[in-house]
Amino acid sequence: MANGKFELYTDKAGEYRFRLKAGNGETIGASQGYKSKSGAANGIESVKKNAAIEERFTVFEGNGGKWYFNLKAGNQEVILASQGYSSKQGAESGAKSVQNHAPDAAVEEVA
Repeated sequence: MANGKFELYTDKAGEYRFRLKAGNGETIGASQGYKSKSGAANGIESVKKNAAIEERFTVFEGNGGKWYFNLKAGNQEVILASQGYSSKQGAESGAKSVQNHAPDAAVEEVA
């Protein structure tokens, strides 16, 4: 299986964000905005650590019938949020993908 990677970038508002991509290039999840690069780097480390803990994932139905998952840290803060999936099974598969890809994923800075 191809390894995933974290992409660390700066958004249009000047905040640092990261996204986790699967080996096939699909985005699995994305972070909130951070004021500093070190804050975003700490967020990546938190995702790597918490991805192994199944209870930290929440799968839920959002507006418009789309399904999502969140990964929370020990303090219950959301550290990674998914895109919308058409089914609960899709969101659950996305969460499993985070469990499989995040712990060993490399970090790459992108423009």
